[in-house]
Amino acid sequence: MNRKVEINRKTSETDIKLSLELDGSGSFSGKSGIGFFDHMLQLFSRHALFDLELETSGDLEVDGHHTLEDIGIVLGQALKKALGDKKSINRYGSFLLPMDEALVMVALDFSGRPLLDFQMEIPSTKIGELESELVEEFLRSLVNQAGLTLHIRQLAGKNAHHLVEALFKGLGRALREAVSLDPRENGIPSSKGSL
Repeated sequence: MNRKVEINRKTSETDIKLSLELDGSGSFSGKSGIGFFDHMLQLFSRHALFDLELETSGDLEVDGHHTLEDIGIVLGQALKKALGDKKSINRYGSFLLPMDEALVMVALDFSGRPLLDFQMEIPSTKIGELESELVEEFLRSLVNQAGLTLHIRQLAGKNAHHLVEALFKGLGRALREAVSLDPRENGIPSSKGSL
């Protein structure tokens, strides 16, 4: 089964090309134009064992909002397309990730019902060039396009860098679990027969 897809999205605000392979080795290449966010995508890819390639140009002279929102849209579309009918996937994934003093829980379900329950308080408005409030905007775009239910809880922590890093690593680990194929599951992992 080939679970590699490419998605292109061009608007008056951004131009994004993304390639995603679910059964990869954890490599990331490309740039969003926001260094800290690129670092998070690199960590995310490594822990998900996804191969992710990204080409982005956006209106960063305005701010990073459109760029992060649209990368979330495209990544969510890529996840949905790569999973197809979701046959034989685990469907659910969760991870409790410690990062020094930070502890973040990520739990998710490829239910087809988009929902983001984001319960984190990032203690600074910016991390490098990344506006902290855009982390939630990126995730909202991702879940809406992927049809993903995603719960995120900050259980401990006060360092903004550690908290966001724990979130992205945990998200990668939870997605890795959810999209993995279960050899015992021959159909769609739902009593309804579809997701």
